[in-house]
Amino acid sequence: MASVTILGAKGGPALRKDGAMPTSLLVQMGGAQIVVDCGLGVTRGLVQAGVDLRGLSQIVITHLHSDHVLELGPLVHTAWTTGLRTPLHIWGPPGLRAYWDGFMASMAFDCDLRVTDEGRPPLDDLVRLHVLDEGAFTLGPVHARALRVPHPPVTDCFALRLDADGKSLCLSADTAYFPPLADLAQGADVLLHEAMLPQGIEAIIAKTGMGDKLRAHLTGSHSTADQAAQIATQAGVGHLVFYHIIPADDPAFGLTDWQAAISGHWDGPFTLAHDGLTVEF
Repeated sequence: MASVTILGAKGGPALRKDGAMPTSLLVQMGGAQIVVDCGLGVTRGLVQAGVDLRGLSQIVITHLHSDHVLELGPLVHTAWTTGLRTPLHIWGPPGLRAYWDGFMASMAFDCDLRVTDEGRPPLDDLVRLHVLDEGAFTLGPVHARALRVPHPPVTDCFALRLDADGKSLCLSADTAYFPPLADLAQGADVLLHEAMLPQGIEAIIAKTGMGDKLRAHLTGSHSTADQAAQIATQAGVGHLVFYHIIPADDPAFGLTDWQAAISGHWDGPFTLAHDGLTVEF
C-alpha cells in the first residue's frame, strides 16, 4: 500500500485563523518517505503524521515560491536537533543552493555551537543538494520523473510522477492549464492537481488588499477546477485529488462548489484535500 498525506492544503503564503496551512506533502511508497514541498507548518505536520524526523532522507522542492520552500531550512535543522545523523537528499530547482547557503549563514552561531557543545555532526555535512530538472531521477527505491510546467513568472517549476511497486502518483505543482501534464500522469493511481475557483478570486483580492497584479497572477499562473478535471480525464487516472486549493479558507465556498466546477469534466473518484488528509492507493 502507498499513500500521500496532505500536510498543507492551501495555495498561497497567507495564514488565517482556523485556515489550512501552505503546501507540503508526505509521500510513502516503495518503503520510502518523501517530503514534497516545505510550506510553513511542514515540520509540525510531519510529526503529527507520526514521522520520526531522524529518518528523513528525501525532500523535493517543486519551485521556490515561499509557500513551497519557507520551512525547508527549519525542517532540516529540527530533524538534525532531533538526532538526524544520516544523509538527507534535497532536490530543487536552480536557486536552491542560494536558499540553503543563506539559511546556514543565518544559523551559523547555533549550528557551530551545537557541534562543539553537543557533539552533533556538522549539519552541512549531512545535506546533499541536487538540481531538479526535466527527466528521470531516483528517490531511493522510487522512480521519479519531473516535467517543467508553466507558472509565470517562475520558470523552474516542476510537476512530478512517482512510481514504485506498481503504484503511481502524479502531482501537478503550481501550473496554469498544461495538456502535456496528462501525458506525465497517464494511468496514474492518483493525480494531485492544484485547483482554483474563479468565483473566489475577488474575495482573495479583497482580503489581501492587492489589486490587478495579483489578479493577473492568479488567472495566468494557476489552473481552474474544471481545467484540472480535464487533465485527470485526459490522463485516465484512478483518483483525482485537489490540493494547493484557491481559496482554501473562505467559508463562502465548500465541497459542493468544487463538485459543481468539475461536473461534466470528471466523473471518477474525487477528493478535496484538507490538512492531515491521507489518501491510500
